[in-house]
Amino acid sequence: MPEKTKQSVEAEKDVPAKEVEAKVPVNKETLRQAARVFLYLLPYKRKFFTSLAFLLISSTLSLAFPFLIGKLLDGTQPGTGAGSIAINGIALTLMAVLAAQALFSFFSSLWFAQCGQRGLFDVRCEVYARLISLPMSFFARRRVGELSSRLSADLTQVEEALVFSVPQFLRQFILMSGACVLLGITSWRLTLVMLASFPVAILVAIFIGRKIRGFSRKAQDQLAESGTVVEETLQGIANVKAFVNEAYETKRYSTALGGFLAMTLKGAGYRAALVAFIIFAIFGAVVLVMWAGAKFLQAGVITFGDLARFVLYTVYVGGAVASFADLYSQIQKTVGATARVRELLDEVPENVLPPDQAKPPKLSETAPQPPAEAGGAGARLRGDVAFESVHFKYPSRPEVPVLRGLSLSGAAGERIALVGPSGAGKSTVVSLLLRFYEPDAGRILIDGKPSTDYPLRDLRGQMAVVPQEVILFGGSVLENIAYGKPGATRAEIIEAARKANAHEFIDRFPEGYDTIVGERGMRLSGGQKQRVAIARAILRDPVILILDEATSALDSESEQLVQEALEGLMQNRTSFIIAHRLATIREADRIYVLKDGFIAESGTHDELLLNGSGLYRRLSELQFDLATA
Repeated sequence: MPEKTKQSVEAEKDVPAKEVEAKVPVNKETLRQAARVFLYLLPYKRKFFTSLAFLLISSTLSLAFPFLIGKLLDGTQPGTGAGSIAINGIALTLMAVLAAQALFSFFSSLWFAQCGQRGLFDVRCEVYARLISLPMSFFARRRVGELSSRLSADLTQVEEALVFSVPQFLRQFILMSGACVLLGITSWRLTLVMLASFPVAILVAIFIGRKIRGFSRKAQDQLAESGTVVEETLQGIANVKAFVNEAYETKRYSTALGGFLAMTLKGAGYRAALVAFIIFAIFGAVVLVMWAGAKFLQAGVITFGDLARFVLYTVYVGGAVASFADLYSQIQKTVGATARVRELLDEVPENVLPPDQAKPPKLSETAPQPPAEAGGAGARLRGDVAFESVHFKYPSRPEVPVLRGLSLSGAAGERIALVGPSGAGKSTVVSLLLRFYEPDAGRILIDGKPSTDYPLRDLRGQMAVVPQEVILFGGSVLENIAYGKPGATRAEIIEAARKANAHEFIDRFPEGYDTIVGERGMRLSGGQKQRVAIARAILRDPVILILDEATSALDSESEQLVQEALEGLMQNRTSFIIAHRLATIREADRIYVLKDGFIAESGTHDELLLNGSGLYRRLSELQFDLATA
């Protein structure tokens, strides 16, 4: 996959590093939007609704337990007329109810988990497919850590909702509703006593719960800050060690982590208070009910079994009420998570996915679709390229023009070199050629037709990039070369490596082509990575080749091997070569010298040297003088 161009990084580096995420309120609209996640369960609806039915049966059987306990206790009282046979029957019924409840609970939990995990699998795949199909302008304004969080933390929160929170909420709601009805049937007097004790407990629990959620959000923000330190440090570990800044980075991490610790400890205090209060409130309510029940028992208003039954139902209601505070917090997190994921799905994608994968996401009601493109999958391009009066400014810095009426052309099979000082617009030219961005004015022609007339997937499929800084994937050498043509045979991959002068060093590895290159290819040298990238491009067999300073950071021996491989790769292809080292482009068919976003001069190497006051001649003299100094 082509790396983000240096020009786009430079142009958009002023984008704020952290976007503050507003708290998403829990209301009718946000709950409705969050509920759309259940659309991903529709393929598994039979098992899902069966698990719902089993949950209802299991919860109903739970409500039968206090009733039978009350019957059992009443049977032990003198004068009830119940003998040991009746007591034994009630006990056996209790065991049968418990066994049935356990069986239904097992299948309900198992099938809920299966449906939730499969639904989450579909969500993850859809979000990832949408993410990688978004345009480069999107990635320029977002951090990698933030996007990774969408696929990990946010979707894990959705998983909690599908697998745990929703079933738990339904179970507790059924238990509380059924228990309240049975409480009234058992003794309306005791029900009034119980209800009098709950409002105060609920209000206090809600107040403390909000405090806990506030500290939890602040703690997560602090933890994210510490995570950013870790991410930046590990990505730049070579710089950390080169400058001996291990102690500095350790202090920076401990400072960021200290904020997380402070918020966590404050939250722990409130959480401990909430636990203590819930224990006191629930058991205090039980004591109050027991005290009132004892009075009613003495007065003969209720039986001993009624009292026991009532106490157990009270515990059911108290447990349900206590769990609702945590479940509300989970629902609030899920609403926020689905809102953030939905924002991602609402971004307009590029039209790069195969037709069978380009389906609208279920989490978005107005799922934006990629813009329609003319043409169809088709014939191989010739490779004629022309820029006609192209103007361009990066979206993040509209006040800074990068290209100002730039015009250039290259015929099929020609080698076109782009030179000029940093910031002149060289990398922006290839970004527009790859259609990472669209021109603000002017047009780009491919084989005489506007580039927008070609399906984006087909257009990029006939291009390849060999960048200055090759970033390989963490798999094997074989997998990295095969990235240029997924599904290529091993023989094709080896042949491409031979043409790239890479087979010899790969074959010396103990594992050969199965050697793991490590994260970002760190186990290979710069020259080895370049040759792997060239082999990948050879395997792709592009019509248009882009070389972005592909040899500027190599030693002489590696440069010679890479240059030989590039010579073979450029044969019969339209090649765009970005170069600061002018010695590498002497054989180019045409050299365009860029300055401040327009073409300052153009011609062959010899033609440009004849211009005594030209920028190319000055750059050439400076480099060659320095080289011989």
